[in-house]
Amino acid sequence: MALSYKTRKRLALAILMLGVPLYIVVAVTVVGWFERPGFLVELLIYIILGVIWAFPLKAVFKGIGQPDPDA
Repeated sequence: MALSYKTRKRLALAILMLGVPLYIVVAVTVVGWFERPGFLVELLIYIILGVIWAFPLKAVFKGIGQPDPDA
């Protein structure tokens, strides 16, 4: 079942306001558990973690910036 535009917009806002900050805290905590790698390796880890969260949520964010198609 496809989500309505209004539902996807609210879900996207909730993800951006609550989910992403929580994901950042978890990512920094998990990376902190290990011995600190070199600067470039650590930068690469954060870049990968910074991009990978969006792939499973692509369907939620797709078309959110467009006008409501049902209006």
